Amino acid sequence: MQDQKLPCVLINSFEGPSGMNEEYIKDLKKHFNLITMREFLENKIHFSQKIQAIYIWGGKPHIDQELLQSLPTLKIIVSPGAGLDHLDLNLIASFGVKLANTSRAVTNSTADLGMALLLASARRILEGNEIATSPDTKHFNVNWMGQEVTGSTLGIIGMGRIGYKIAQRAKAFEMKILYHNRNRRKVEEEQAVGAHYCAKLDELLQQSDFVMLVVSLTPQTHKFIGKRELGLMKPTASLINIGRGQLVDQDALVEALQTGIIKAAGLDVTDPEPLPRSHPLLKLKNVILTPHIGSATHQSRHLMMENMVESLLAALSGLPIPNEVHLK
Repeated sequence: MQDQKLPCVLINSFEGPSGMNEEYIKDLKKHFNLITMREFLENKIHFSQKIQAIYIWGGKPHIDQELLQSLPTLKIIVSPGAGLDHLDLNLIASFGVKLANTSRAVTNSTADLGMALLLASARRILEGNEIATSPDTKHFNVNWMGQEVTGSTLGIIGMGRIGYKIAQRAKAFEMKILYHNRNRRKVEEEQAVGAHYCAKLDELLQQSDFVMLVVSLTPQTHKFIGKRELGLMKPTASLINIGRGQLVDQDALVEALQTGIIKAAGLDVTDPEPLPRSHPLLKLKNVILTPHIGSATHQSRHLMMENMVESLLAALSGLPIPNEVHLK
């Protein structure tokens, strides 16, 4: 039984793929009276004046004008992770509602996964596992090889918090680091990781052995990597995407992988998610796919939950909001 005196927070559900971990629910109930979307829709008149915050998890509940209009006392929306492409920021701002995310909480876990995909792609880990475990394998081919990571060139597209964490990890592998970003990093930050700024994306694509996408999805970055950009990459290069699936023209990527325009791809994100089971990307041996798990560690998810609770409590108490996303 929840404490009815606690402030009401709207969540999607306790169960299903978008449901919250039981441990997190227990912690949240210490501070809030959690109302599911089903409960809200069944009794809008009762809850509409009580709900002061929305807690997004797994991309839900979906925020639209109808929902915002039905919550006149709403003060804040908290969203996990760094990406905001699932939210209409102008719409939220128009209702005078605050927004907070957890961009700092996901930097290490997402950077770790980016490097994991890079390494797995370079050394053909999934193919190797298949050979090692296949009942048809009688011997190992000594000429079956991958690519060396140490000393190779990594091109990072998007040098924000996560991109910089990747550069720190790549430095330990003695990689040459190139990066392309809207704004150039400070010279001392570049020097700390040995990164070289490429004002032109084409320069980075032509020189890199591994290209890693770490940019946010915006109208400007939609299909940022298409047929032309893939064609500029080395035929021995791999594309790693830990940003959003829509950053890449997937049809062009399939063609590039099938025809040897590029060597391989490691993708934590696709469009849509999951891909249709008949999608050609699922059938290519030179592709590694993971189910959008950049932040999926126990440590990162717990920190995300803590950050979201801190922002909620601050907003409901009229205090400065940690991790606030300042809307125009």
